[in-house]
Amino acid sequence: MGIVNTTPDSFSDGGQFASDAAAIAHARRLAAEGAMVIDVGGESTRPGGKPVPAGEELRRVLPVIRALADDGDVLISIDTYKACVAREAVIAGAHIVNDVSGLGDPEMAATCAGLGVPMVLMHMQGTPATMQISPSYADVVAEVTAHLVARSAIAVAAGVPSVLVDPGIGFGKNLTHNRDLLRSLPVEATWPTLVGVSRKRSVGEWSGEPDATLLDPGSIAAHLDAARRGVAMVRVHDVAGHVQALAVQSALLDD
Repeated sequence: MGIVNTTPDSFSDGGQFASDAAAIAHARRLAAEGAMVIDVGGESTRPGGKPVPAGEELRRVLPVIRALADDGDVLISIDTYKACVAREAVIAGAHIVNDVSGLGDPEMAATCAGLGVPMVLMHMQGTPATMQISPSYADVVAEVTAHLVARSAIAVAAGVPSVLVDPGIGFGKNLTHNRDLLRSLPVEATWPTLVGVSRKRSVGEWSGEPDATLLDPGSIAAHLDAARRGVAMVRVHDVAGHVQALAVQSALLDD
């Protein structure tokens, strides 16, 4: 899953793809490099991020979604926690809804069910504005797993055709929480797991590199480990690097 942030304030690429032309060109480049899914987001959910009105979010993402839908050669995901944005994005051509709030919007499950689209359900403790202030768990693996199992059951009962579950690395978790979750992948057996560690602060802390734009090698290392553990999809900035690394890993592990 390749990341396209049409935002001015995302943590590693904010503002780089804020124009329609730049975002569309970037999305097409990621698809050409081998992304199976392009995840288009119009609101930064970085720690401390502020909410964006639905109208502004749609203004940012719809041109990219429509262009990719016209191309017709890649699956499109809309990265939003707002049901109204999800609806308009799917009507414009998106195939998947990536909900970082894990059904925080009470209308989201019914909306996706009515549209007949699968979902990514992520765990987040708190909100982007508050999640990294003081994250706390008695047992992070058990709690995140139970939460995602429960939310998946709600979505499927509402009629959502299928889900992927995402433990939400960096979303209301400290360094130890993130490590424990990555070591316990995949999340659970019922639904496939998506994980995204790309350029996140934990990679910088583990590697000693403070610049988020220089964290692709560490991100690849984390995602290779996740793939070996059985994760179905990784959400990344550097598609070409991941495609190459995963291909080599697959060749070495192939019996």
